[in-house]
Amino acid sequence: MGKSIHLKQLELGVCYYPEHWKEELWEDDFKRMRELKMSTIRVGEFAWALFEPEEGVFEFGLFDRALDAAHRHGLKVIMGTPTATPPAWLTHKYPEVLNAAQDGTIYRHGMRRHYNYNSPKYRELCAIITREMAEHFKDHPAIVGWQLDNEFNCETSVFHAEADHAAFRRWAQRKYATLEALNEAWGTVVWSQTYTDWEQVYLPRPTVADSPNPHLALDGKRFISDSVLEFAQIQADILREVAPQHEVTTNGMFGHLDSHALTDQLLDYFSYDSYPQFSTIFPSADEKPLLDRKWSLNLSAVRDVSPNFCIMEQQAGPGGWVNRIDMPSPRPGQMRLWTYQSVLHGADRVMYFRWRTATVGTEIYWHGLNDYHNRPNRRVREAAQVGREFAAVGAKIAGSTYQAKVAILRDYDNEWDGEFDVWHGPLTARSTNAWYKQLQYRHIPADMVYLRRESGEELERLSRYELLVYPHAAILTEQTAELLTAYVEGGGKLIFGARTGYKDERGHCRMQPFPGPAAQLCGITVEDFTLIKGTVQAPALRWTKNGESRETFAEDFNDILNVEDPAVEVMAEYAEDYYAGRPALTKRRQGRGEAWYYGAAFSEPVVDTILDLLNIQAPTADWLTVSEQVEIGIRANGQGSYVFLLNYGADAASIVLSEPRNDLLSGTKIEGAGEIPAYGVLILE
Repeated sequence: MGKSIHLKQLELGVCYYPEHWKEELWEDDFKRMRELKMSTIRVGEFAWALFEPEEGVFEFGLFDRALDAAHRHGLKVIMGTPTATPPAWLTHKYPEVLNAAQDGTIYRHGMRRHYNYNSPKYRELCAIITREMAEHFKDHPAIVGWQLDNEFNCETSVFHAEADHAAFRRWAQRKYATLEALNEAWGTVVWSQTYTDWEQVYLPRPTVADSPNPHLALDGKRFISDSVLEFAQIQADILREVAPQHEVTTNGMFGHLDSHALTDQLLDYFSYDSYPQFSTIFPSADEKPLLDRKWSLNLSAVRDVSPNFCIMEQQAGPGGWVNRIDMPSPRPGQMRLWTYQSVLHGADRVMYFRWRTATVGTEIYWHGLNDYHNRPNRRVREAAQVGREFAAVGAKIAGSTYQAKVAILRDYDNEWDGEFDVWHGPLTARSTNAWYKQLQYRHIPADMVYLRRESGEELERLSRYELLVYPHAAILTEQTAELLTAYVEGGGKLIFGARTGYKDERGHCRMQPFPGPAAQLCGITVEDFTLIKGTVQAPALRWTKNGESRETFAEDFNDILNVEDPAVEVMAEYAEDYYAGRPALTKRRQGRGEAWYYGAAFSEPVVDTILDLLNIQAPTADWLTVSEQVEIGIRANGQGSYVFLLNYGADAASIVLSEPRNDLLSGTKIEGAGEIPAYGVLILE
């Protein structure tokens, strides 16, 4: 289990920027926050130019006064280290701290997150401001914790400054020791790429056809993650030394960063920024898209880092920058719905972004609870309702954890490799969405679980689940295959998809039949395969086990399977094309469990058919019937079990209970037929 936030009560809070507002507003702002039953604010993460207006000159008076005012009103404070926004004096005097594009173009001052992690000078200056802040604020009674930087790898997750290239060489030397080992790992014998001097080694740079060495590209992402951890550790170590009584966290879950390692090594718990409307920005080709409900997939991944976590920024209004329009206003009830979406998935502290909408800068359209006019509005009224509800029921729910018997497996190596390798990356995105969507519509809670090679407790963790889906693990180590075999032998059901197991951890293709280390467990090999694209049409499937009437197709990619073990059952065959009649979906029992292999990308109809074959039911199926548009999830602890019903629909959702249950939020008993209003929430005890 990952590190969790430990609270005795659900907490509500808000992000606040005292430097943006006249001081005469502070007292009224903090007073109204407390009236909304808010307990915590986050400050300071973008205020370096105020803390250190010129090099070596530190001014903390403005924030001293703001913290004193917050403390007078009983507000706790999370202080951000301001290293995501180096001030103009710094970037002008030390331009080597700036990040660069792959072609070497320097990212200049005027935005945020324009620095690089590996500049020795930037690390030095960040250590200085962190120590000065820690020493100054360590004894302030309002401060309970620190946020490191802000959203590591947001805006960009690739780095090509000269300091990054130099650090990458050192990283590669530590990892491989010799150029011979590096050349072998990166397969440089191809296209005469062999390195003969360490000075020739760079992060991926522009190439003909924009196609760098794939093994170098994968290592480059591992290096970026390690660079973030090194950079963050400088600040975390100072805070632990100077203010050991304070919590340390950071926010965001962005690309090319092992958030699990970050949390395990440096944090007390993980925090996340929840903007459900990001899932609605881009049109979906799905017939029935999940829209903002799909954000639960992201929250499920966060929960794997910290079972109980903090939402450092919860969407509180329409969003967008001056140069982009992203998100419309939440409909009445949606802000509250999204708050409970976060709580369902493990958030014990939720902080809205932001208290008041900025009147200047890039984010003047990234709206907070209060509008520019600072008068009451419906978002503030919804926050007040949530505050009252947290106060009433938060002691019961805090510390309880999400319950699931199904998990979708992920790992960082395949995520990072799949960004570049289009022979498996798009398949994973397609299949993960299909599984999560259909599990949602069937009201079957699911976890996202990241496989981690360095963890010695993986088998115990996996064995809590009845079903694991590992859609397209192109990179599959022998160690992971042994772990998954032990899981199956112990009674678990495991499902693989096409393109499994054909690469090792370096990204090399194995000289053995696919699916490589998983072949024996599944009892099959891949004799042939084809991409489904253009004039090549997805063949229909013929189900051999209770699914004959289903109209389903094997989409995106087809592995043509050979049965190698008589214990294998063929669950579906390809019904068309030159491989008609060949196995498409197989099942093999081993020990007390089952290993399934599907030779294509998973679609919603295929997932539905497999779930029917597995006979997996919603945990509430025996007493609750509810509309498809409602998400069902359960948080439980030693004192009780709490069933969340979240209606994402613009219309009321029908509900039928065969046994009476108490709704925590309204305090009423519910039984028989009823409704959940549009964007409504029930928590049944």
